[in-house]
Amino acid sequence: MLEGKAIVGETDMLEAMQHDALQLAAKALDFFDVIDATEIARFIKKEFDRIYGNGWQCIVGTDFGSFVTHCSGCFIHFCVGSLAILLFKGSTDSESEPEPDADHQFSASIIA
Repeated sequence: MLEGKAIVGETDMLEAMQHDALQLAAKALDFFDVIDATEIARFIKKEFDRIYGNGWQCIVGTDFGSFVTHCSGCFIHFCVGSLAILLFKGSTDSESEPEPDADHQFSASIIA
């Protein structure tokens, strides 16, 4: 389990959704080796699509940069040991202006 091991960097998700993200990350890490970042990301993304509807994106790794626009209430960035996980639901309405704080830029570079 990730209790006490996951460090949430930034989020705008409700606590119940954050809990689901951390639980699914723990489950993914039980199923896959930590070096299988793509499989971990696929597992978390597919489960969030199933639970909360399509459109979720998940990035997992130890060294990545990102700049994303997301739906309000659908963003979390957290670390589990040397692994950073970015989970968000992409904004698809290109004609409307994003809400303030709906753009996030991250660089995850974790040295074990």
